[in-house]
Amino acid sequence: MFLNYFALGVLVFVFIVIFYGIIILHDIPYLIAKSRNHPHADAIHVAGWVSLFTLHVIWPFLWIWATLYRPERGWGMQTQNNNLEQLQQRVAELERKQAGLNTPSSE
Repeated sequence: MFLNYFALGVLVFVFIVIFYGIIILHDIPYLIAKSRNHPHADAIHVAGWVSLFTLHVIWPFLWIWATLYRPERGWGMQTQNNNLEQLQQRVAELERKQAGLNTPSSE
């Protein structure tokens, strides 16, 4: 009799662990997005819950979506050093133009 109750307890424990394990597994893309300050973190979280009801079809795409964004470089794969250099050149050019316009004319 004890073994029957023990087996039932083990079975319930295994089902609970699997149930919560699947929920935790589906929150991984959201946790990645949250740690990277992803602008669509809430949408990824909701889509993760929807993925539970769609037989996990969209879950790999959520993982990809969550990992594509990084705060230091945005969505693309390029670095922003090139953009920063261009911006610095444009600012220097605008400062030169402004300095030329602000010089007093000798009229």
